[in-house]
Amino acid sequence: MRCPFCTHDDSQVKDSRPSEDNTSIRRRRQCEGCGARFTTFERVQLREIMVVKTDNRREAFDRAKIEQSVALACRKRPLEQERLDQLITGIQRQIETLGEADVTSRQIGEMVMDGLRQVDSVAYIRFASVYRDFTEARDFEEFASTVRDVAQADTVREVAKP
Repeated sequence: MRCPFCTHDDSQVKDSRPSEDNTSIRRRRQCEGCGARFTTFERVQLREIMVVKTDNRREAFDRAKIEQSVALACRKRPLEQERLDQLITGIQRQIETLGEADVTSRQIGEMVMDGLRQVDSVAYIRFASVYRDFTEARDFEEFASTVRDVAQADTVREVAKP
């Protein structure tokens, strides 16, 4: 593993343990060149998945892109990083269990929206405003009102539970 500080090619594993959600291995490493310590995470990849973009370009699935989008949508929201990691891992598992070598960017976007809807309505609206590419303020207003209506219905259901 290449050192992120000095780019030396060799590092030694000092400690290995499963992550908190048991979906990856956390490894503490020490660079043999500069002595710096850093952490890496190792995840299982069941198969090579290709993402088909809206313009029919194809590129390899990259979990980091989902992480970046979710982080941006959840910026300054009171959400724990562990919860966001679980959300992203769940989306990745959904994609992998589709059993397809190709998945569309639209399918991934819908999965992210579904996940964010359950986690935080503000993050959901933020993501949807970019993903759905609203052309007019009226489109955004209509979308936000449906989110508000669903949230109110969920609240009524929670209060009505015995």
